[in-house]
Amino acid sequence: MLKKLVIRNYAIIDHLVYEPDARLNTITGETGAGKSIILGALSLILGERADSSVLKDGNKAVVEAHFDVAGNTALAEALAEAELDNDDVCLVRREVAPNGKSRAFVNDTPVTLNVLHTVASKLVDLHLQFGHLALEDDRFALDVADALANNQELRTTYATLFARHKKLLRQIAELKEKRALWQKEADYKQYLLDELVQAGFKSGEIETAEQQIKTINNAERIKTVLQGSRVMLEEGEQPILNNIKLIVKQLNSIGEVLPEVKSLQERLNATWAELKDIAEELENHDERTAYDPEKAEALQQRIDLGYKLFKKHSVTDTAGLEQVRNNLDNELQTTLNLNDTIEHLAVEESAVYKELLAMAAQLSQRRKGEAPKLNEKLNALLPLVGMPNAKMKVQVATIEPSATGTDDVSFLLDANKSGQFQLLQKAASGGEASRIMLCIKSLTADALQMPTLIFDEVDTGISGEAARQVGALLRKLADYHQVICITHQPQVAARGTSHAYVYKEAEASGRLSTKMRILPEKERVLAIARMIGGDNPGDAAISSAKELLR
Repeated sequence: MLKKLVIRNYAIIDHLVYEPDARLNTITGETGAGKSIILGALSLILGERADSSVLKDGNKAVVEAHFDVAGNTALAEALAEAELDNDDVCLVRREVAPNGKSRAFVNDTPVTLNVLHTVASKLVDLHLQFGHLALEDDRFALDVADALANNQELRTTYATLFARHKKLLRQIAELKEKRALWQKEADYKQYLLDELVQAGFKSGEIETAEQQIKTINNAERIKTVLQGSRVMLEEGEQPILNNIKLIVKQLNSIGEVLPEVKSLQERLNATWAELKDIAEELENHDERTAYDPEKAEALQQRIDLGYKLFKKHSVTDTAGLEQVRNNLDNELQTTLNLNDTIEHLAVEESAVYKELLAMAAQLSQRRKGEAPKLNEKLNALLPLVGMPNAKMKVQVATIEPSATGTDDVSFLLDANKSGQFQLLQKAASGGEASRIMLCIKSLTADALQMPTLIFDEVDTGISGEAARQVGALLRKLADYHQVICITHQPQVAARGTSHAYVYKEAEASGRLSTKMRILPEKERVLAIARMIGGDNPGDAAISSAKELLR
């Protein structure tokens, strides 16, 4: 509910603070005092376009509203969708600069006007004489019917099932699209896979072939180096191995007189054995090394094929080709299973759709069963609110399954016993629509979650008993929701649990400014008496005011 409304520098409002209570708040005041200006400022909170002409003395206009939102699930969902912080108190602020540019904030976070409108619609339902937010919502009549038929739990279950069905349809469509795409590319992918399989490259083969062809192309130089090295070790004029043996023999001759040389002998023997082994490996490498043009050509062909495939598949080594081959194999194998997957999902979708239709039929049966009762209740209320010639009809039409079922629920009105029913938003005048909406919402007050309800002169064009009934309906509605009503009727004003008075007051500069204050009981009697008997009410008017307040 609205805890506090603060308006600064807006039109003829310098600074105004309004703190309504939780039930029925009535607002009265002389024509031209500024009640409509307050509503204009409030409309900025609801996301309406800003007009720099409403600024006071060229200063920035600020409209700020504090809401107690504990338990408001609809708002919580809207805040979550907009990625905004959620707490027990929601602060909505709109600023309009002198250049006409405006900024909007929700819980001190800047938001777009679209987000502001979405969030504010969960906080305030503003019923102006010229239009109603609820009538613009195609689901409002459906929500009313479901609230009275206690369909909330069934509708929630249905909505979950509908979302599941939509997801299954989406999955099937995506898989069919994937299958169609695969069928176009399957032959080419199979060709690529066959080409790689036929090439048959093993891990590291191309890298090894590159090294082998280097060896073959440099065979003569390699053999020269290998042979020369082995000759120096074993066959030269002074072979290294023979010299080491000679050194060992010489050291052995002094071993008796110098025992320490024994360890040197052992080390030299180990060195001789290692060099002997190296000489043998050099000989083996020499024997294996030969210029083989046929092998070189075969290796070059493999390398050329490898590099062609590297370029084709945008890889740089044999491991990359292996990965491409595996990926192609997996893709082809996966697509082979698409038909089975699609068939399985289609069976599931069919079962879910059957269940969905059965649940939609339950919802529809309840709604159609509630429609005549709602007709009767609404038509009983219309004469009480000054519409004796009007008739309402709740129409339930069948549509394709949607997120709310297979029904389109509409409110129809015949305002003058013409026998011709039209959509309520087209057939009703502003005042009639306001009173009809009041009747509807009074019937669903204890069943439908609603934000703060603001009615602008819902009692226009009526008086006497009709005005009294409007006041009674407002008071009943306020037992469940916060209601704020701007009124000129004493029968309505007297039903308020809080009564605010709007007036103009001269500032120090001599200019007039709109003010508002909550009336205490004594002043309230006088204000209502003036609504009955004029500026100077007599005893009868005052007595009537007291009676109305009682």
